[in-house]
Amino acid sequence: MELLLWRWSTAVQCTSAVMIAVFFVVLERSVRRAELRVWVGAWAANVVALLMPIAFWYLRPEGALALGGMRGGYFLSKTAFLVLLVIGARGFTGGGLSVRPGRALWVGLIAYATVAALLLRGINQAGALQSGATAVLMAAGIVVVLRTRAKGCGWLTCGLVIRLALAVVETAAYFTRVFPSRWTRSEAVTIFLSSTSSLDTAAEWVIALGCLLLFYGTIQRELTRLNGELVDSQAVLRDLVDIDPLTGLPNRRSLRTVLRQSVSTGATIVFFDLDDFKGINDSYGHQAGDDCLRRFAKALRESFGPDDHLARYGGDEFLAVTRVEEPQAMIERVREILRAQRRGPVIHVAAGSARMPAGGNPEEALHAADAAMYAAKRRRST
Repeated sequence: MELLLWRWSTAVQCTSAVMIAVFFVVLERSVRRAELRVWVGAWAANVVALLMPIAFWYLRPEGALALGGMRGGYFLSKTAFLVLLVIGARGFTGGGLSVRPGRALWVGLIAYATVAALLLRGINQAGALQSGATAVLMAAGIVVVLRTRAKGCGWLTCGLVIRLALAVVETAAYFTRVFPSRWTRSEAVTIFLSSTSSLDTAAEWVIALGCLLLFYGTIQRELTRLNGELVDSQAVLRDLVDIDPLTGLPNRRSLRTVLRQSVSTGATIVFFDLDDFKGINDSYGHQAGDDCLRRFAKALRESFGPDDHLARYGGDEFLAVTRVEEPQAMIERVREILRAQRRGPVIHVAAGSARMPAGGNPEEALHAADAAMYAAKRRRST
């Protein structure tokens, strides 16, 4: 009865482990994450560990070498499962894969498995050692997960705690067999040790669920971060598209939004044009011309208020959108600032304005301000 219960329990756990391993293989091939590769290796190692007793039932090896090889294979694969599980958890809780399953780790695992296989020949001794190792590694996994305080690790922590509790009880149960006591022949202990694999199965499903939820929590956080970076990049690109790099003022592309928003309240549109700007470029050079544009943009900022919209319309033409109905004082303020400048060529400017009433047509107001500016320019030239 004890043997049948043990075999059934082990077969159930092995079937469950195969299902979990296949799921993680498919998931890893879909998303290609390094942390998932570690977990794939972990669950694959768990399958190998559970296949060892099944192989023993059917092959019934009698040689010392074969028995030692199976014991060593079980110790190696079972411990590798636990270690890789902890490493994968660290990768997904923000610690990164700083500890990679490299050569040193495998050398240590093989050494542990070899020594355990040579020194421990009885099932009870082997069970006590491996259950104790499981308890230690589960405790380490809990510490790793909790120290990072990563979101979405609750189920994984719960699974590790359950598996830790089972490992502690299993260790104690095996010790009653290794060191004879009044519990040695207890039927309750016998039934528990025979069915322990089925209990481990439940804990492993909770751990697998925790791994999955932690993975998707990580993906969600990364998507949120990438979305934030994308929004920031879009803002930068929008600035590059909508801001004139020479003057730092918005360019004409930004006018659509400003004019559309001004329809409900009404606005005054003021067109500015630098007189004889081509002559400045021809006489003083393009660098001096660029400096004149920057100086004029600065004069606009100093003359108009923070709620007014300024833009470089194109070339030496600038535009202001303001709620002030009579902007003549602002225009004169621009000219005063330009006259007070003591460096570079003297800048003369022509200006014209047009009022767009609430509900008016922005394009008509824009053309009217442009026409007023050219009319002023013609008057200045006569």
